[in-house]
Amino acid sequence: MPSVPEPPDAERFAPHAAREMASMFDDVSGRYDLLNRVMTLGQDDAWRAAMWRAVPESARVCLDLCTGNGVSLAGLRRPGRRVIGVDVSLGMLVHAARALEARPWAPSLACADAFRLPLRAGVVDAVTVAFGVRNLRPRAQALAELRRVLRPGGTLAVLEAAAPAGGPFAPFHSFYLRRLIPFAGRLSHDPSAYEYLSRSVFEFGAGPEFEHDLESGGFEIVARRSFMMGATRLWVARTFAGGEAAPDASPLQNARPELPPRSEMPQWRDPLESEWRGWLLVQILTAATLSAALLLGIWTMVRSGSEVPLEPWQRRGLWVLLVGGALGFTGRTVALMARWKGPPPRH
Repeated sequence: MPSVPEPPDAERFAPHAAREMASMFDDVSGRYDLLNRVMTLGQDDAWRAAMWRAVPESARVCLDLCTGNGVSLAGLRRPGRRVIGVDVSLGMLVHAARALEARPWAPSLACADAFRLPLRAGVVDAVTVAFGVRNLRPRAQALAELRRVLRPGGTLAVLEAAAPAGGPFAPFHSFYLRRLIPFAGRLSHDPSAYEYLSRSVFEFGAGPEFEHDLESGGFEIVARRSFMMGATRLWVARTFAGGEAAPDASPLQNARPELPPRSEMPQWRDPLESEWRGWLLVQILTAATLSAALLLGIWTMVRSGSEVPLEPWQRRGLWVLLVGGALGFTGRTVALMARWKGPPPRH
């Protein structure tokens, strides 16, 4: 009986496939950001912003694992905070370095295996991982390495694509993963990478499997969020504060064994964000004022509209203008307020 041939990306699913992962992401690094934006329907910025907000302001050392081209690094920037980006793909890190070289601030970048992080035990306050955990196999060992470098009570924020979890949206979600993502990957130099991406989401599961791994690995889940009807999920977990950091085999000694107590650091705010929010506030007030004026006009027409000397066609036209305008400006006010609560646009 002839043997069934393995899929072309089978080696990428093997345990500790760092070399295969690095090669794959090196090949797609040039168009990765564009394709990622297309596949997330332009929502990845908002999802990453939710991940950034999960990181405590008091965190002094933050590790962004599977950092790729560095798109998740800027949101971690705070005064006095050290940000470290680690990825197994040197090609992706080259793009990250180029994107950051024009800025007055830059994080530390390191090419390393997620299972052998070049960090001492208990030195990291928070770890973020965006769309990378599903590439780490075996997952339990990867989580053990993250727990090693995190201090007791440290925060782990994981943003990841999830498999369909059932319900009316599941067939559309499944079709998107199985058909549309591999089709979009044809724009890449390595279409098999996006076939792998699709399969890896199904292998990762809908979420309960990962939550079980977190709890088994010594993490306490403190928050969960779903985006796009569960297609992407965010988990926030913490190591148990009462636990002890794993022993460090390094012969190096800490030159500063005594650190001052952690306190809230001032939060950096981009001046362009303040300008954007100011202009958005002006638009909200203008739309709300026009909406209120049109609602007042509707109330006046209801109360005494019959006394206004208008032809029937003029009266109908006025009602269309008043009701249509009120609905339009009320909807715009609500939409602008929703934008106000969200993250600013990229610039």
